[in-house]
Amino acid sequence: MLLRVLGTAAGGGLPQWNCACPGCSGARAHPHRRRRHASLAVQVAEGRWYLVNATPDLGDQIEDCPDLHPGPGVRRTPLAGVLLTDAELDHTLGIARLREADRIRIHATAPVRGALLDRLRLGDVLTPYAALEWRELGGRDEPLEPGSPVTASALPVAAKRPRYAAGTGPDADTWVVALRLRDRTTGRTLVYAPALAAWPDAFQQAVEAADCVIVDGTFWDDDEPRRSGFSGRTATAMGHLPIDGPGGTAHRLAALRARCLYTHLNNTNPLADPAAPQHTALTELGIEVAADGMEITL
Repeated sequence: MLLRVLGTAAGGGLPQWNCACPGCSGARAHPHRRRRHASLAVQVAEGRWYLVNATPDLGDQIEDCPDLHPGPGVRRTPLAGVLLTDAELDHTLGIARLREADRIRIHATAPVRGALLDRLRLGDVLTPYAALEWRELGGRDEPLEPGSPVTASALPVAAKRPRYAAGTGPDADTWVVALRLRDRTTGRTLVYAPALAAWPDAFQQAVEAADCVIVDGTFWDDDEPRRSGFSGRTATAMGHLPIDGPGGTAHRLAALRARCLYTHLNNTNPLADPAAPQHTALTELGIEVAADGMEITL
């Protein structure tokens, strides 16, 4: 199973268009610090790829990844579909960028599909351009393509719904899921959780059995949003477990046998600076920070 890391930033990207915090200012001054919105591409068969989340950066992310380029036919594309971990805008707005396709296959949980159709009116907007083919993303390993060795399943991690979907849909923990991808040929497994508000027992069991784990690294510590001045809530209250401190995820990852990486970094996270001492602290624990353009083979 081949994976391409298309982006590693939280909502707004790095730099964020309306922000002059040290992280954003540093990314403007040093372009190598820039990060696009968090997303993956996974190869499910020869010449067939799925996106994990469809971000506002989708067009540029495809252009930066030769494996996703169209050809040899004029309108032949290797992009087979999209897998969604939640209904947040930074993970779904890119679907509209796919309107030139004849058909768009989207794997999502029931609450996520409902939010996109009923609140964002995605069906009304896109079906005049392209047919939307919805597939249920459930808890059982299901092949993404007929004959493909790569299966996908959802691990519920939070009932946090997007602001635009407040008061709609069921109160279910499938609003936000971690994605488990498994290659039946090699038996190797990835768990991808760019948004993680809790660490349920089922999630712990999944990461203990995984070969690679890529998780929510939005905030370094719980007080970061308040200390940075853009929110009166803690990281946990915003639906993101912090990396460091009591309740942080770093010590949990350090105990796993899997290769562990952080993604979905907020612009306020000190990890946005490659020289920050927090990188050394993670390295000592055997944990990495994912980079845009990274290739992972499982």
